[in-house]
Amino acid sequence: MKVFHNIIEARNIPHAVVTIGTFDGVHLGHQAIFNKMKDLAQGIGGETVVVTFNPHPRQVLNIDSSNLRFLCTPEEKLQKFDELGIDNVVIINFTKEFSRTPSEVFIKDYIIDNIHPAYIVVGYDHHFGKNRMGDFDLLNDLMKKYNFKVERVEAQDVENIAISSTKIRNALAVGNVKSANRLLGYTYSVTAEVVEGNKIGRTLGFPTANLELPKEYMLINNRGVYACLVDYDGKTYKAMANIGHRPTIGDRSEDNPIIEVNLFDFDGDLYGKQIHVRFIDRIRDEEKYNSLDALKAQLKQDRDKAKQILA
Repeated sequence: MKVFHNIIEARNIPHAVVTIGTFDGVHLGHQAIFNKMKDLAQGIGGETVVVTFNPHPRQVLNIDSSNLRFLCTPEEKLQKFDELGIDNVVIINFTKEFSRTPSEVFIKDYIIDNIHPAYIVVGYDHHFGKNRMGDFDLLNDLMKKYNFKVERVEAQDVENIAISSTKIRNALAVGNVKSANRLLGYTYSVTAEVVEGNKIGRTLGFPTANLELPKEYMLINNRGVYACLVDYDGKTYKAMANIGHRPTIGDRSEDNPIIEVNLFDFDGDLYGKQIHVRFIDRIRDEEKYNSLDALKAQLKQDRDKAKQILA
């Protein structure tokens, strides 16, 4: 997969089949668009092109910026594009000045004049350009003028639930990782560096790898214990994770949650290392216990439950 940070560099892509969007999470709805693109490209001997933006438009335009949450980092998004077989990605630097570009001007000056698409493929509710005025109907009006074809991919659903990034975020916010995973089409995960903790878990027989994520990627807001899989150094470990503020110990504030991951059958030092945590299912709420012994007893039950889920 080729990645271009300047759209001019994408001028020589043959018979380009293009889509445009932010694609947060690269969920099943996005994947349906990519599959359509790949089918079209194969039919004309062309290549697929994803045009996306960085930073995210809502970050630049300060749209509800205090509550912004993202399903994946820009690096994870590119990795997903590559895994799904996209040939080319064009990353446009999103600025306030760029946000004022009228819809037709964006299509003409950026997409047509540079990429020369054979097809533009969009989702059923896609909008673009200044004030999000551009849509499928505008593309239909422009395709004869600029000599390209347009295809729309209709809404995708899982178990009669229409797929959207917002619904996935909402599911994660209440801890429903199983529902989020079904809508994503893969297991929701986070990748982060292990930071040093207070080592109380080690004294209880449950040493933990502590992860602190930037607020915009801390999507699982429902404090509790989760069954997980952890990828590290080419191996996968069964694990359980607690997300919360450790009420029994009382060393974290409500607005400063941490992810603590206990890897089963692992003996090693993870401080400063990157681990990849995949959330499989939720076990219980985070609770405050009267003593560390009571907490230890509960952790044993949690471990048994996690192993049962992961078996």
